[in-house]
Amino acid sequence: MGKSIPKITLNDGLTLPVIGLGTYGLNGNNGANAIHHAIDIGYRLIDTAYNYENEGTVGEAVRRSSIPREKLRITSKLPGRYQTYDKAVTTIQESLYRANLDYYDLYLIHWPNPKQDHYVEAWQALIDAKKWGLIRSIGVCNFLPEHIERLEKVTGAIPSINQIELHPFFNQAQQRKWHEENNIMTESWSPLARANEVLQNETIKKIADQHNKTISQIILRWHYQLGAISIPKSSSSARQLENISIFDFALDETEMSLMAELTRSDGRMKGQDPAIYEEF
Repeated sequence: MGKSIPKITLNDGLTLPVIGLGTYGLNGNNGANAIHHAIDIGYRLIDTAYNYENEGTVGEAVRRSSIPREKLRITSKLPGRYQTYDKAVTTIQESLYRANLDYYDLYLIHWPNPKQDHYVEAWQALIDAKKWGLIRSIGVCNFLPEHIERLEKVTGAIPSINQIELHPFFNQAQQRKWHEENNIMTESWSPLARANEVLQNETIKKIADQHNKTISQIILRWHYQLGAISIPKSSSSARQLENISIFDFALDETEMSLMAELTRSDGRMKGQDPAIYEEF
């Protein structure tokens, strides 16, 4: 029997678990086995992207699973090089063909790529793909408020979700507040950060010892209490289970404040500022 993960409801009515599985680097048969195991133990939200080159692996894991497709929430993302309208439509179709799925539950624009300035076209393609039944819910990644405001001004539609870099060294308080005010769900990519530094942090370690939990569990509980969906990646069976075993304790206000103090003005792991970064 898999663990039950709490759910939230997006602004368009789609429900999502508050923790999912990131799949970057999970490819081929080993990747399919890891994702299949995650589904077996209770994961229902699986996050991939066209640029991860593993949409087929995710689709294979879905087929291997005994969990009905309608109980899963599969996410993929449009790459920067295909943001003009016609290319975006074709790429969404190609994403589905790669995974051998009839629809994605959530499809996101991976980066705004403001220098190229095609993200509004891409957004219109997602809107239309949703009308055609190819996508259930549409969102973005790494968009700043001004990018989202432009989407709404031109198309009248706002994203259901914005997936952003969010971890203890970069807690995005201002962006998260803006999301909340505009009824957009925050989703955290690399929620545990990619560097080992965060897993050696003494502040988090002390909190973990107080609760008899791991540092990763404290961080993921912190994301949950911030109101953000997290998508930690792991191919380890034990770590996958550890990452969703965070609903039997809570951080108090003091502990949340200590976590907040860890953020840094230059906390982005790779300096990927959405105002200038270009993804292709």
